[in-house]
Order: sequence, then C-alpha cells, then structure tokens
Amino acid sequence: MKIVKVKKVRNRREMNDFIRFPEKLYSGCPYYVPDMESDIRDTFNPQKNAGLEFSDIQAFVAYDGEGNTVGRIVGIVNRRANEKWGTRNVRFGFIEFVDDADVSAALLNAVEAWGRERGMDCIQGPMGIFDFDKEGMLVEDFDQAGSLITIYNYPYYPRHLEALGYEKEVDWVQVRINVPEAVPPKYERVARLSKELFGLRVRKLTGKDIAAGYGHKVFRLLNEAYSPLFGYTELSERQIDLYVRRYIPLINLEMVPVVENEKGEMVGVAVTMGSLSEALRKSKGRLFPFGWYPLLRALKWKHEEKAELLLVAVRPDYQGVGVNALFSDDLIPVFNKLHYTWAETGPQLESNVKELSQWKPLSPKLVKRRRCYKKNL
Repeated sequence: MKIVKVKKVRNRREMNDFIRFPEKLYSGCPYYVPDMESDIRDTFNPQKNAGLEFSDIQAFVAYDGEGNTVGRIVGIVNRRANEKWGTRNVRFGFIEFVDDADVSAALLNAVEAWGRERGMDCIQGPMGIFDFDKEGMLVEDFDQAGSLITIYNYPYYPRHLEALGYEKEVDWVQVRINVPEAVPPKYERVARLSKELFGLRVRKLTGKDIAAGYGHKVFRLLNEAYSPLFGYTELSERQIDLYVRRYIPLINLEMVPVVENEKGEMVGVAVTMGSLSEALRKSKGRLFPFGWYPLLRALKWKHEEKAELLLVAVRPDYQGVGVNALFSDDLIPVFNKLHYTWAETGPQLESNVKELSQWKPLSPKLVKRRRCYKKNL
C-alpha cells in the first residue's frame, strides 16, 4: 500500500468510519464477536465514561489513497494508573488493521507520537482505560469464537507488532471447563468446611438488594481484590454508578453468588452470565432497527450452551479459606438447571497461579492466550 493517511477522529463521519471498520474487516469471519456500537460511542463521551475524568483519549482512523478505511486505533493516557504504578505509559487500544505493514506502522506511529507529546516514555497495549475494558491481543487459538468481554483478531496482528519492535509485557489465558453433572467431592468438602470453620454463607442478591447499594459493594470488593494486579486502576464511585446501571440489568442474579461472613460482610463474588456471542453476531453490534431482538432472546428466552465466568473476586484476607469452592458448589447446580454444558473464564494473568489452580478439579483447558505488548519510546 503506497499511501496511508492517519487522521485524528474529529467528527461524526470519522467516528462512524472508526466504529464500523471491523464489520468490513471481519465480514464472513465466524469467530469475531462485535462490540455494541453504543458502547464504543459511550467510550468517548464524558457523560457516559467516568474514566475520562482521569484519562486522555484520542481515536485515530487510517485511510488509503482512495479514501477507504483500512485501520483504526486509540491512544490512552491513564493518569491515575501512571501515578499508581510509577510509570509514564501511553496505552493503545481498539486496534484493527488490514494485513499491510504500512497501515499497522502508521497507526502505531500516530499513538507513539501522541504519547511522546504528553511526556510518555513507553507504549503498551492493547489495553483500555480500565482493567475491565477489553485488553490483550490474541496470539493463539484464532479458530475459536470470541466473546462479549474479549478481543478477537486475525493471526497476522501479533506478527505486525513484533516486526515493529513490540515485546511481550504480560500474557493472559482463559480457562475452559465442561460443566459436570454433580459438584466434585473436593468442592463439596471444602465448601462444607468453609461454612463450619469460618461461618461463611452463599447469598443471592435481589433487585431490591442492588437498589439498596449491594451493586456498589460488589464493585468495591472488585477494587480491593484486583488492586495488586497488573495495570489495575480502582473504579471511582461515579464509574461504579455507571457500571451498576449499565451491566447489572443484563445479568441473571441467580448466576451471581455472593459469599458473606458471620458479620454479613461481602467477602467474595462471582459474576457469571450466559454467553451473548451469537446474539451479538446476529445484531452486528447494533440495537436498531432489529438488533435488540436476538439480544433479548439471549437474555430472556433462549441462551447458548456456554456460560461466561466474567469475574471472580475474593477479599484478600479471605483468600485461601475455600470461598472459590463455595462458588463452584453453588454455580454447578445452577448451570445444570439452566442447561449450560460448558463455561469459559475471562482472561486471567498467566502469572496468577493461585487463581488458575482453583479450576483443577474440573479438568480445565487453557485457551486463547492474549498478550499485552510494550515498546520504549
């Protein structure tokens, strides 16, 4: 490709090009799961994204000589994360490009220059503003379907990054399990001992509980449990407000066990839901005019056979006392009742051995390795 022009997204037409480019790029790809178009627009809206209170963000879109969209990328400077971790990182995210070295180089060069203008000395990604945003470039298992919470990309992506001098910073993997017909004896035994020795119990939240503030308690617990993890930035109260309003209504609360201690304090939570991957593919990421219908069917009437194990968090002082066994003891019967035959976790750091080892009684399979790349500027 001889001519590549990278532009900062400044107007609605360019934002439409940015948002809709993946639909063209992945046309006919059975593994790609689109984002909700409204979610991407909200990312750049300070009224909808509280993370912009402490982050700078800039979208870029690449065109060829004939004006066709050939790539996109976002630059992010998360000031709160840089302060917490003592870094001067610019992040890149939302990266998509055709298989052309000139295009990928032009996109990343644009973010590198944007970061240097802001005093940054290292670039890393793919990452978002916040740790619950999609992160990590797929480097294995390109023939497996993506999901609502993960990135899918073509096999040529990591080759382009490495050719440009980007190196591995961290990897995430996902855990896939088949849902057993009965709770494994080890989980039953540990769950029983956790109740007897530590006074723990499983509770299912209701809509009234969420309205009374338990939704906020869930996210505060996530902040506490995930704080030491790579790149994590604690959610602000305004961010928590937005997450509770946006995502809690999508979840069947029967699939969200909470563990409390004798004082009624929340010490653990597992957030799971039925997969929306097929519904998102059918809707092409748009609610209107007809995209709402497959999503409604998936949420209310008919679901896939896959459950998504989105988030598992345990308060640090209660780690290692069987809270994860209580989750499994509760969820396996629920998954069977709802006819889920297999489940997959969200991305988990490969270095988080404690988290990965909890799945051993279920004969787990590690799949879909994702990578955060870095490069000094």
